Amino acid sequence: MNLKKVLIVFSFLTGCIFHTQTLHLYGGADQDQYLGCLNCDTFDKNSIWNKYSDYGNVFGSKSIWNTYGNYGSSYSTYSPWSSYASYPPAILDENGNFYGFLTLNPYKSERSELELAMILCKHHEEIKNDIGGWYERLFH
Repeated sequence: MNLKKVLIVFSFLTGCIFHTQTLHLYGGADQDQYLGCLNCDTFDKNSIWNKYSDYGNVFGSKSIWNTYGNYGSSYSTYSPWSSYASYPPAILDENGNFYGFLTLNPYKSERSELELAMILCKHHEEIKNDIGGWYERLFH
């Protein structure tokens, strides 16, 4: 019974943490290319979790989920999923505050330590195959 209570509290706190600030991704060499909202819901047109949006579609040129695109390839210098990326996406809130880089590159300084960023990096391959399901797991 106590484990159940702990899990409920953890789920609630995780949801609160992820929804406190609206976080956005910016990519490119100068981080001037908008890549979507990191923690907006699946109905938001800017959400990386909206499979019908430019940023959540696995075929979108600005999507981190597009395996063949500049921002979703495991080989691109602009992709969070490249272990050698020089210019991975930056995470910023609506006020321009910097929360680090979303990247698998262990040598990139200022790599984000946000729990959401770490989950995305660890599970990005699985998430690409079930974006909506992972959104539910992470935010509900």
